[in-house]
Parts: sequence; C-alpha cells; structure tokens
Amino acid sequence: MKVSLNWIKDFTDVDMQPTELMERISSQLGAIESIEYLGDKYKGSLIVKVVECIKHDRADKLSVCKIDDGGNLKDVARDENGFIQVVCGAPNVKADMLAVWIPPKAIVPASYDKEQFVLESRELRGKISHGMLASPKELAFSDSHEGLLEVDFKVEPGTTFIQAYKLDDYIIELENKMFTHRPDCFGILGIAREISGIENRVFKSPEWYKEILDIPLPKENKYTIAVDNKIQELVPRFISVIIGDVQIKRSPTLIQSFLSRVGIRPINNIVDATNYMMALTGQPLHAYDYDKVKSLSNNESSPVLEVRLANEDEKLTLLNEKEIKLNKSDIVIATDKQVIGLAGVMGGLNTEVDETTKNIILECATFDMYTIRKTAMEHGIFSDAVTRFTKGQSPRQNMAITIRAIKLIKDISHSHQYSQIVDNSKIVKENSVISITPEFVNKRLGTNLSIKDMARILSNVEIIVNELDRELRVSEPFWRTDIEIKEDLVEEIGRLNGYYKLPQELPLRKINPTQKNLNFGLNASIRESLSGAGANEILSSTFIHVHLFEKVNQNTQFAIEIANALSPDLQYYRLSLTPSLLDIVNLNIRANQGIIEDNEFAIYEIGKSHNLVDLDDDRLPVEHRSIAFIFAADNKTAKRKYQGAPYYFAKNYLSYLIDRNHLEVKIVPLRDVLNNINNHTRIHQLISAYDPDRSAAVLSLVDNEFMGVVGEFKNSVKKAFKLPNYCSGFEVDMRLFKEDVATSNYIPLPKFPKINQDICLKVDNSIKYITLFDAIKLQIEENKPKDTYFSLNLVDIFQKDEDLDHKQITLRLIINSYNKTLTTDRINELLSVVTESVQNSLGVERI
Repeated sequence: MKVSLNWIKDFTDVDMQPTELMERISSQLGAIESIEYLGDKYKGSLIVKVVECIKHDRADKLSVCKIDDGGNLKDVARDENGFIQVVCGAPNVKADMLAVWIPPKAIVPASYDKEQFVLESRELRGKISHGMLASPKELAFSDSHEGLLEVDFKVEPGTTFIQAYKLDDYIIELENKMFTHRPDCFGILGIAREISGIENRVFKSPEWYKEILDIPLPKENKYTIAVDNKIQELVPRFISVIIGDVQIKRSPTLIQSFLSRVGIRPINNIVDATNYMMALTGQPLHAYDYDKVKSLSNNESSPVLEVRLANEDEKLTLLNEKEIKLNKSDIVIATDKQVIGLAGVMGGLNTEVDETTKNIILECATFDMYTIRKTAMEHGIFSDAVTRFTKGQSPRQNMAITIRAIKLIKDISHSHQYSQIVDNSKIVKENSVISITPEFVNKRLGTNLSIKDMARILSNVEIIVNELDRELRVSEPFWRTDIEIKEDLVEEIGRLNGYYKLPQELPLRKINPTQKNLNFGLNASIRESLSGAGANEILSSTFIHVHLFEKVNQNTQFAIEIANALSPDLQYYRLSLTPSLLDIVNLNIRANQGIIEDNEFAIYEIGKSHNLVDLDDDRLPVEHRSIAFIFAADNKTAKRKYQGAPYYFAKNYLSYLIDRNHLEVKIVPLRDVLNNINNHTRIHQLISAYDPDRSAAVLSLVDNEFMGVVGEFKNSVKKAFKLPNYCSGFEVDMRLFKEDVATSNYIPLPKFPKINQDICLKVDNSIKYITLFDAIKLQIEENKPKDTYFSLNLVDIFQKDEDLDHKQITLRLIINSYNKTLTTDRINELLSVVTESVQNSLGVERI
C-alpha cells in the first residue's frame, strides 16, 4: 500500500527527518518495501499563464502560445514583453488559462521511471517551441492526454509545479501483510494517527470523522431508494443515498494528484471522490448510475436494491468488462430483476457511472471479510476494495464517511442530495471495556511505565482510556476492531512506546533440563517390540466415515460429529482404532495377489479415539490412547502355513508385547466378562467387531479392570470388510503400559548351547489353557537354574475321540545358561519339579 507523506501532514505535524521517520515506521508500524522522493520527477516544471494563443498558420491543430512564467527561468528566449513562445496541439489551450510548462532541459515526468525524455527547444512547422505545455498523462497524473492539465486554483505564474501541488513529497510503500488486523491503517487517516502516536503526539481526527453525527437532510425528496438486506449476518451495515444533477467531468487536479501518488488511476469526479474517501479512510465506497438501476428494475418509479447471495448460474459483466459466472456463496447487489454488482469486489458494467450519468446512488457498506476473500480468490479479482474489505472494516465508521463523501461529491460535481440516507444495519455490538494494570503490562514488556505513561500512549492515538486508582479501563475507538483482550493492549503500548526501548536482556531460565515426555519412550518401546516381531506400523486418520461404524456395529450416537468436516469421508471422530485397520486389510491383500508367495502381513497403530460419553471436568471429550493390531493371511497362504485358530496368532503377538513390557494382566474368555461390562459404553463399542466366542478380554491384575480385547472377528464384520478367513487382532488400552519403560528392551542371548525339552500334560477339559500355561511358566521361573534364559511355547493341543473329558497340551521349553552348558538331566529334574507342582494344584497328569 502506498501513502503520501504530504497527505499525512494534512492531519498531523511530522517533526522528523524522512530517514528517521522511515526507521521508526519500520520498527513501530510495519515493513517498508520502498521509498520514492516524488519531487525528483517534477524538477523544472512551472505553473504558467497563457497570455496569448493564436492558430498556427501552417498547421490546423497547432496553436502558437505566449506564456508568462513570472520571469523565473533563465537561459530561455523571450519576446520584447518577456514572454516565452510554446507551440501546443491541445484542443483546450486558451488565453488566460493556467497550465503546467515543462521547459527545455527538463525531463517529462511520465518518462522519469522509464527511458527518460529530456525536452529541448525545437522548430514545429516553422515556429520555435521552447518546451511544452503538459497534459495529465505527461505529468503522470492520469491516462488522459486529450488536453492540457488546467490548473483549477489560484496560483501565481512562475510557481514551481512541486510547490503548487505539494509534490515535495515522499511516497512510502508499506507491506500489506502487516495490516492484516488493522483495516484503519489502509487509509491515510489511520497511518497519520499511527505516525502521530509514534512521535508521541496527540492526534485528533477531523471534526467530520465521528461515530454519532447529525444526518443531513435532502434538498428535496426527489427520488427514493429502498434496501432489502437479506443477509444481515454477512452484511451488517449497508448505507445508500441518491445524489442528483451531477456533472461528470475531471476531478480537481489536487484530487487527481493525491490519487495518482497512492497508485489509484483518476477516472472522473464521481469515481475519484469514492476512491479519494477510500484512500483517506480505508473504507471502500461505490457509485451506481441511478437511472440505469431504475431501467433494470421491475418497478422503475421506486427501485429496490437487494443485498443477497447469488443464485445458481447467474452471470455478471464487471466494470473491467470481464463476464463471470457467480457462485452461491458470492454476495451480490441486485435489483428485483437482475444482479448489478459483485459486493465488496467490483461493480457491474450495466450500472457504470460514465459521461451520460445524471444521478447516482452512493453505497457505503460493510461485508463479511471471509466471504469477500473467498469470492476474490474464486474469481481471481483483487481490487483495492477487496484488499480493504478482507481486513474486516468497522461498520461503525460508515455514516461519517458517507456524509463526508456526499459533501465532497456535491462540491466537485455541483450536485444535490435528493433522498434520505438509508441506513440498513444490523445491531452493532458495543465494544467491551478492558481493565488492565501497569503491573500486567510491565511484567510482559520488561518496562517501568507508569499508569500515566500508559494512558498517554493510548490516548495519543484516540484509544478511549479512563484512569482509575491502580488500573486503566480501556475501550477501542469506533474505527478499530482488533482490541479484544489485555494482551492486545500490551502489544499496543509496547509498539507505540517503541520496541527499541524494551530491555535487551534474555529472560532468566532455570538450568534444569526439560522434563522428558515419557510417552515418547513408551511408544518407542512398543514400536520396537512389534516391528521386531515383523509387524508394520500405519497411521490412519482420526476421522472416519459413517460406513465404518455400520460395518463393525458401532453406534454413531456415541461418536463426535465434525461440524465442518475436511471431507465427506471424514465426518466423525472414531470410537476405536480397529475399524481403521480393518478398512485397509482387503486393499493390502488384493495389492499383493500374485506378487509374493506368502500373502500375509501384520499391521498396528498407536492412536487416539474419542466419544461423547467419557467427558472430563470441563465437559470435554477424554482422549483415549490405545494400540490396535491386525494379522491377516490370504486363504491360500493360511492353508499352506498355519494350523489352528487365527486367535492364537494375535494372542502370540499380544503375549510377546506383554512379556517385553512386563505387563500385569490376565487373559480370560470374552464371554465370561460380558455381564460385567453391560453399562460400559466405550467397552461395548471397542469389542463390537470381535466374535465373543472366539475372543478374550485383557484384564488388569491390579484391579481386574477391562483393558482390551484379543481375538477373531464376527462373520458379519469379515463379510463387510471382505476379510480373509485367517484374520485376527487385538486392541488394548495404553494405560496398561508403564510410562517410564526403557526405550530399548534388549536382552543379550546366552552364548552356550540351548536345550529343547517338550512336556505333554493330560488335563481336565474344564481347565483353561491359559491357567495351565501361566502355572507352568511361574514354576519354571521360580525353579530354573541361576543365570539362565528361557522361553515357553505351545506345541499342540489335542483331544482323543474316545476321551472327551480330557485334552493333551504339549509345551516346549527352550533354555540355556549364560555361564555353562546345561545337561539334560538338570532340565529333566527341573521339569519333574514343575510337573509335581501343577499336578498338586491342577490335578494334571504328565504323559
């Protein structure tokens, strides 16, 4: 955004050298992208009076002029009266007019930033022309080159062009991004206020810039206009008024000058007036041709402006002659017949103010910043209005700007207000009052500012401050929208006082190391265990589709629905991890078909789930951390490689994880605990995919709490996910694991030979396998030789047809010592002791 330093000086005295001011702006207001001294472009140009103008005797379109420069320029030929001869081809040149003369040896301003064109005295059809009289285009004021720039205010001939038009000016280009939440700083008035605050000066806004003003009445109610605002939540304020008998012409040259300096192209006096007020205050305005609006209405005698969202397939041709197809999310201005403007972005060509315009509708509105940003991005239109509306303009300033714009338009177009000012407004929320103490501010800034210092700093930029005994009560002025919390005031005080004044000291820090996040070590240990056993970790989305709930028989009434989902496939928080893993089993089976001989895999995930039942003290959903595992093998691979139920494969992985992490759990048939978990919603959702007759519950040995499930899946779940027959898994709560577990569970293997010994036991059918396995393992642990390492694995479970009351369980002990080679006799002795113990406790028989 470009700002003119001289325009700023119209509202506040700037008492700094430009270099110092630029430094302060950079450190206290925002980044400066470039600085241009404007005076260099206009060196040598003078205001002159045309004292004589006669037609050229050898060219119909040329005039020979005598000009009075007040005798200021040396080294130029003059006649006996001291006047200078200039040949001019402009149609509007005439005697007694004031014009701008570019003398010989001066640069044409429009060429200054390009290939510079230096004038000289030269002959034109037999007449010498000393320099040229300039058009607005040649002076880089506008694109107009159809006639001379006619000076429209009183000034003495010979005055420098720089002096007459305040061109001894610096143009500062500021980075737009820094004003993201400061829409007031997109106007000269806002920047002037900030510079005044930076210089520790009291700023006072112009008298016309107030929130509450006397509303001017029309000269006569010659026309009427009504506004039907159908979307007040997106358009909180829409002000309109009719101004009639306008005379379309060029703007006053000073207005053209200031607009061109800040990068706005002058067009005509009405459009320039709206742009001038926008550049001054940051609030965009728009003018419609009233008679064109009437012609596009069903009721021409009393047209109505509609503010609404666009209809599907509506089209609009914009002022830049680009036709766009509107979206349903676009805010539009329309009559009761058709669209006439893309709100906050650009007006329509069908209601353009041009040389035929006699009456106008002036609009000053506030539009939802997010909707305008979306519209601009979708249509690729980035106008000056878009830049400002997307920063969140305050609707409380609109009436003051409207009244000032009416006065400006009346002054420069000799027009009249011919309707009431229509203010269609939603109730604007009053700003809340923020109480803040000096201690709160100084603690965060490291300063020693007094309460009076803080009040002065804020009051300098017209922030409303009431000073009490030990605190300030502050409310933001009507043109600002960004002061909401105490920290906003801390930032404001620190910035205006000067960040360079803050103490250059590092904060004191304790030398104690940062506390270790124990979850990192725990997760690493689990990953090491499962990955080492051949499983692969996956990472799936916490959000899932409603179809996943249906496939595993989970109830969506317990799930948290996402109000603004990233995708239609990600509508809910998941209730458990297992459905996410099951969803990718079939994809992996299919992907590997015909590629590898053994089409099998194990996958796991450490993740989170949430539900609407488990809430914390703040009524927020509890985050449940768990680990889920799935093993699957296609039918061909399973038939060739595996015997027995898939349950045992998942249980082996879980047992390995339990042993590696020394978990205190027991595994019991799922059917045995169903009656105890009737009222536990989360557990029911967790086990919903598992077959209760082919699965087991994982219980804590400490308090018998349900901590997870391991087993095979229901036939309905297999069918829904197209799972292979050989598929099983588990999901257990991460609370089972100790957070201070080491990240590595490496145990060195003995170097001495190992001994394998099987033990086959005949047990009663009522005795569960896990009961026997745990009893034998415990006895081996208690009676094994010192410094030995062992593992106990299932070999077989067999039942004879003629003995249905008993089963034979064969276990294999693998043991070796760290110190010596063990003998078979010593191991047989160990197994005898173990067998005797379980025979006494469980009544088993060794065979």
